[in-house]
Amino acid sequence: MPCWNAAATLDAAVASIVGQTFADWELIAIDDGSTDATLDMLTSWHNRDTRIKPVSMPHAGIVAALQHGCAEARGAYWARMDADDICMPQRMEQQLALLYAELPLTLCSTQVETIGDDVQSGRRRYEAWLNSLLSHEAMARERFIECPIAHPTFMASRECFEHVGYSGNDGPEDYDFVLRAYAAGVQLRKVPEKLVQWRDHASRLCMNDDRYSPERFRALKRDHLVDMLKRTEKRFWQWGAGEVGKVWLREWDLLRPEFVVDVNPRKFGKKIHGITVVPPDDLPPAGEVVITVAVGAPGARKQLREWFGSRGYREAQDYWFVA
Repeated sequence: MPCWNAAATLDAAVASIVGQTFADWELIAIDDGSTDATLDMLTSWHNRDTRIKPVSMPHAGIVAALQHGCAEARGAYWARMDADDICMPQRMEQQLALLYAELPLTLCSTQVETIGDDVQSGRRRYEAWLNSLLSHEAMARERFIECPIAHPTFMASRECFEHVGYSGNDGPEDYDFVLRAYAAGVQLRKVPEKLVQWRDHASRLCMNDDRYSPERFRALKRDHLVDMLKRTEKRFWQWGAGEVGKVWLREWDLLRPEFVVDVNPRKFGKKIHGITVVPPDDLPPAGEVVITVAVGAPGARKQLREWFGSRGYREAQDYWFVA
């Protein structure tokens, strides 16, 4: 559990670990150079419960803190926790039960409940989408829309964490971990219960650090998409020349789509960021092309799934939704 100036929420987070129905745990709490009472609070918790192990380091950021924590970990299974979230009492017990029945290279998560004083509708939509993805296939299929697993719900074997590792890149470390885990053959699993309360507030790291900007998220998705697209050796097209699609068209670099499909007749034949817009009927037959679908209109993904399915295109083989 990385902690940086977390005094306001730390007690509730640690108490939720102490209250787990599974009792054979060690909490490695990394104080990342806090300037508030965080380290004193962790020391106080350790004095009451020696399963809690405070580790102090100069402020270096969440990735360095996570790497430091992994180096200190001794258990056969490792779980993530944030200092501003709350675990339900059965979290560890239920995730371990799932992991015991799976292969060593399995990344287990749970559904989440967003908490906070002013949770916005966009966050609620993300929570609903996240909680709807329960199988490996569903999470893999939609992994280029957003991270399909909440970071503070991660649990896996030591072997899995060491196999994937936290990267020191300059993007979102949790999403990077999940994408690289999938590429390495790790199975994704999710307990279908809300076992972590995920706190949303304006001072969250992902709201204030450039590494979590939309540009960094798209760059990470694009890197993995390019690797995948190159391996298919198929033609590459994009669907969507609207607000979302234009951003993707502008940022394609090492690999660019041959054409972009759109349903607006006024765009047909025009070039957007150097790529010609064509109507849907110009798409090559299923099996000959891979399509990234960049659309943002409400309900568009459902409609397009029906359209592609009626023409024999298979999601996660012939087309992928991106955001």
